Amino acid sequence: MKISASIYSDKTNDLETTLALLNANHVDMIHVDCKDSICVFDDIEVMKLQSKIPIDLHIITDYADKYIDKVIAHEVDLVTFQFEDLIDKTITVPSDFGGKLGLAITTETPIEVFEPYADQFDFILFMATIPGESGGVFDRRNFRRIRDFKKRFPGKKIHVDGGVNGEVSFILRNMGVYASVSGSYLFNASTIGSALLNLKLNEIESHFLVKDFMLDLDESPYIYQSDMTLEAVLRSMNKGKLGFTAIIKDNFELAGIIGNADLRNGLLTHIGDLKSVSLSEMINTSPLSINESATVVEMIRLVKNNSKTILYLPVVDIDNKLVGTLNFMNLIKGEI
Repeated sequence: MKISASIYSDKTNDLETTLALLNANHVDMIHVDCKDSICVFDDIEVMKLQSKIPIDLHIITDYADKYIDKVIAHEVDLVTFQFEDLIDKTITVPSDFGGKLGLAITTETPIEVFEPYADQFDFILFMATIPGESGGVFDRRNFRRIRDFKKRFPGKKIHVDGGVNGEVSFILRNMGVYASVSGSYLFNASTIGSALLNLKLNEIESHFLVKDFMLDLDESPYIYQSDMTLEAVLRSMNKGKLGFTAIIKDNFELAGIIGNADLRNGLLTHIGDLKSVSLSEMINTSPLSINESATVVEMIRLVKNNSKTILYLPVVDIDNKLVGTLNFMNLIKGEI
């Protein structure tokens, strides 16, 4: 996941010194907040002269049109407009703009507002705290909103701004978020380098639980044991696209899982007579699972202490009833 450093969050150094620090630590982008002030382009001009790092400009204004010529003239790399502040919601950017376009929305704004911009815009920016508030706490409702957006607009990238510390960054990486904005967390650390390490690779003290960011039950592949047929297993696995399906009893208690390997081995065992395939033989009745109340740190320890590569985990409650799924494929892709 890329890190966009919110440059105005550095309250200690002047612009040139901050730029030097960001250059030295190789941040991915420089996030610039513009609260309806054309003067911000004076700073952008300095940034362009002293750094090769892409500029990630977030504009909060009532009318986007008054900024279009400026972002084109300054060759801004990424431009995001705050949806809620726009009086005129129509944003028309000329074809000669060579950067990426984004729409920023707050937690209370439904993701459906992105629909009219989907053909022209490249990404969405989820404001996970109050816009302009430095050091705020990440609103966990955005975990579900991120998943919903990925399903509705699968070709669009997701950026997140607000409350992103080492732990939240780990979760966002696992969810396939493309970029996160970091301000006070980055500049208040002992060094920018150590903060970047936490944001990109490490995990720290845990405040979120598995149930805060897991795929909910309605997003998870499962079938009832009483309805289990080969066709039902295949359809559930195909629909879920996670490489397995959970098998549950009528009371939702987890009876086991059937994964891709279980299915292949079961079919190969009876390859000469597929009519004799026994689905009960394919079920892994003691799969690795995790409780919904486990912390992020506990989840990481569970995965690290297992000798096999973990691509997914069924999530259960205290009564071993299936409540969701964890999918680690995005994290594996992001960490390579």
